[in-house]
Amino acid sequence: MDVVSVVLIFLLTVVVSGFFVRLLPIAVPLPIVQIALGAGLSMSGFNVAFDSHLFLLLFIPPLLFLDGWRIPKGALFRDWRTILALAIGLVVFTVAGMGVLIHWMLPAMPLAVAFALAAILSPTDPVAVSAMTATSPVPSRLMHILEGESLLNDASGLVCFSFAVTAALTGTFSMGEATLSFAFVAGGGVVVGVAVTWLIGRCSRFLVKRVGEDSSIQILISLLIPFAAYLAAEHVGVSGILAAAVAGIAMHYAELIGRPLPATRMQRNAVWDTIQTALNGIIFVLLGEQLPGMLRDLPAVAASAGVAGPWHLLGYAALITLGLGAMRFAWVWTAVRVTAVRAERLGKSTPMPKTRLLAVTATAGVRGAITLAGILTLPLTMLDGSAFPGRDVAIFIAMAVILFSLTLASIGLPLLTRGLAADLPDAAPQRSEENARTAAAEAAIRRIDALNAEPESDELAAGARAQAVMRLRDAYQRRIDYGDSTDEDAAEALRAVQAERALRVQALRAERNELYRLRRARAIDDDVHQRLLREIDLQEASLTQTRAH
Repeated sequence: MDVVSVVLIFLLTVVVSGFFVRLLPIAVPLPIVQIALGAGLSMSGFNVAFDSHLFLLLFIPPLLFLDGWRIPKGALFRDWRTILALAIGLVVFTVAGMGVLIHWMLPAMPLAVAFALAAILSPTDPVAVSAMTATSPVPSRLMHILEGESLLNDASGLVCFSFAVTAALTGTFSMGEATLSFAFVAGGGVVVGVAVTWLIGRCSRFLVKRVGEDSSIQILISLLIPFAAYLAAEHVGVSGILAAAVAGIAMHYAELIGRPLPATRMQRNAVWDTIQTALNGIIFVLLGEQLPGMLRDLPAVAASAGVAGPWHLLGYAALITLGLGAMRFAWVWTAVRVTAVRAERLGKSTPMPKTRLLAVTATAGVRGAITLAGILTLPLTMLDGSAFPGRDVAIFIAMAVILFSLTLASIGLPLLTRGLAADLPDAAPQRSEENARTAAAEAAIRRIDALNAEPESDELAAGARAQAVMRLRDAYQRRIDYGDSTDEDAAEALRAVQAERALRVQALRAERNELYRLRRARAIDDDVHQRLLREIDLQEASLTQTRAH
């Protein structure tokens, strides 16, 4: 089957899954439905030759870039110690512990290959985490920590995976060399991601100043940045995955300096939402499409692993899944306990989180696209031409762990998170949004007063503008005095006179400038900034489009 037909069938399956999950009488996570539909495609004769390297290039960079772009940066840097402890410390702990456990359960698998399997199982998947928690009331701060972890642990897991594969091929391993290599690969990925975003941003702003901004071109630039960062990093031998994620983080700060037009932001958000939905869905459909073939080969794989039968191998995969969750729970509990003891020594009070919250953190460690793509890159042969030992077993266990972790999260998270959001309210104070609205309204009033002070030669126009100034100023003053954030809706704005419409556009731009100033000063967080900015963009778009007609 040609590539175009395969892509169209995958996209159609994603569309069908979106409607099907809403028609079901019970709540079922969308990824589970998409995996089931993918398996149905495979059983009906639809087979795809999976190219892991092409998969990494086409799917992973844009998704990680988007996650890095949209994750609240204030939350990311506020909890950076916790995120790094999970993204690096937990990965190393998992590789060491699970590698030994896997080798003990499956002695036929060499220790180096067991470490490689443990390494590729260590990264959690941001796509799967977001999908599994979409219907579960996970506290926002915990959700940001999980997203930050899954954003950064891909690089550490893949680097450990490459070291283990190299050790399996050569029979040698150096801890000092591995540590230096990890620092180079991870640090280089960060540098390349920032550099690519900065360079493209500078070039784009220079050209926009010369010829003006075209929304379509700006959207295309944003689509190319993750691939540019990934390919540039891979070319110099550093982490392309980390480069794509960091490029998304850097993109946010680049736009605080060079702001795109409101129309560009709205259209770009719609395009990226569509791409995210399509790529996320295709990943899970593709995983389901691989499932029937994996089950058909299960007896042969079990025989090569030296186990009694297929059910024993499935049992080992289930035990490995539970072991990953147990190690994750133990690591988080220990890290939190150490933090609490350290705070007590400094005279501070840091209460221990509820055990249920730690269980949510452990259950939300879902495996997904990175594990699937990484395990399929295991070499077919050793350096001497012999078959790579334990390859089929490792691939089967990795796929089974992905499915088991998805199933466990889809069942366990709704139970564990029931009532949790009410017990743990959002740590971000709602007061910051109210202050931001007030500051933006005050900036709008100052701009209106400045425009009103400018002379007008036409007396009729001056009278209309004076009436518009009075109405608009009163509206903003009500927002400041009574917290009335609704103001006049779009229909009233469309019926307003031309003078009031022009003043309103100027006032909205003053509001936007104030919001950017507050964000650069870190007086508000990303989620507040983006939410209020979107409100202003929608209002200005309606006004400017009406004026154009």
